[in-house]
Amino acid sequence: MNTLFDKIWDQHVVQQVADGPTQLYIDRLYCHEVTSPQAFEGMRTRGLKCFRPSQIFCMPDHNTPTHDQDKPIEDPVSKKQVDTLAQNAADFGLTHYGMMSKDNGIIHVVGPEKGLSLPGMTIVCGDSHTSTHGAMGAVAFGIGTSEVEMVMASQCILQQKPKSMRISINGALNKGVTAKDVALYLMAQLTTSGATGYFVEYAGDVVRNLSMEGRLTLCNLSIEMGARGGFIAPDDTTFAYLKDREFAPKGEAWDKAVAYWQTLKSGDDAVFDKELSFDATDIEPRITYGTNPGMGIGISEHIPASGDANFEKALHYMGFKAGQSLLGTKVDYVFLGACTNGRIEDFRAFASIVKGRQKSADVVAWLVPGSWAVDRQIREEGLDKVLETAGFEIRQPGCSACLAMNDDKVPAGKLSVSTSNRNFEGRQGPGARTILASPLVAAAAAVTGVITDPRELL
Repeated sequence: MNTLFDKIWDQHVVQQVADGPTQLYIDRLYCHEVTSPQAFEGMRTRGLKCFRPSQIFCMPDHNTPTHDQDKPIEDPVSKKQVDTLAQNAADFGLTHYGMMSKDNGIIHVVGPEKGLSLPGMTIVCGDSHTSTHGAMGAVAFGIGTSEVEMVMASQCILQQKPKSMRISINGALNKGVTAKDVALYLMAQLTTSGATGYFVEYAGDVVRNLSMEGRLTLCNLSIEMGARGGFIAPDDTTFAYLKDREFAPKGEAWDKAVAYWQTLKSGDDAVFDKELSFDATDIEPRITYGTNPGMGIGISEHIPASGDANFEKALHYMGFKAGQSLLGTKVDYVFLGACTNGRIEDFRAFASIVKGRQKSADVVAWLVPGSWAVDRQIREEGLDKVLETAGFEIRQPGCSACLAMNDDKVPAGKLSVSTSNRNFEGRQGPGARTILASPLVAAAAAVTGVITDPRELL
């Protein structure tokens, strides 16, 4: 019996090139403003139109400011990229969700919430965190700009088939442990290259019991283990999430779709190239201490020792030492958001900690919804009042402080606790120092002003 990955992949094979790659049909292409301009220019140069424009959706997110979006973008580079995407989408007849449109947000948040990302699909975008959409039971992965052009022109892509890996996490998660902590734990166990060459299927009790938002977070971080992508077999949680979403099938088409989606699972006798299993009880709230997402510890643990030169360089950059506990370390910035943790569940978690408390006067906090739909839900649920009473301000949707491509940059030397996905040198701004964490850990730091175990505040 084939794995689920084999099933979806094989159904999308157009042809197999002899001694070469697979020509794979792509159901959905997402375009943002950073990796698409050269692809559009290539199409123009060759006098080509998009082969299936209805399958392509465009949205600015990386360069969008998270305040005053109704005014012209001040940064000239950001403005040009955002304006260019709008023009390209118009020229090629593509759906475009522009800034200030009710449909705008981070593309990896909007795709699932609009029902554009569906089980059994192949989904690509010129962005490494496209693996997020794997939570819907889709084969989703990031591609390069030349490949974006290839999909625009033919709705196909040339790809070598990755190997398959199943990661099972069994048992029940401890108090205060989230999907983000599970992902950070896996990265520390596998390292940032431990899944290179593989497509990962997540399974086990923990994964089955995760909400859709939690699954999206877990799949989002697959790329940080070196995986080509990560996904989860669709089930009742998936179907309940998708029901009645804008682009989800309706009526009889819905019943037919669900009947098909229920077949999307690996067989009991499916053979994976690699199988790994972990125990949920080993996982506590996590934080990173270095300059890659795999350099992480449980929040109660101490930074390990290593004689490796790169390890020492990372600690030097962060201003930490081997053997050190990070509890009580002063925090300058807190960022809640990104395609990793910018969903409604993340804001609920953050609010659950800060309710009845006050933001530390020493902390600059950026709370950035992943989409306008998330922003609306925050206000419908009254979370905006809880957050504002505690001294927090909700910004406008965008990638924000995940990466230094817009105004939300952490200054050099300052320490940020961030719910985003990468802590590379300068990722949040030149010289900025980043600790990756869950919304609960971020909230605990925001109200105490230091790294704090959120379990003490729950």
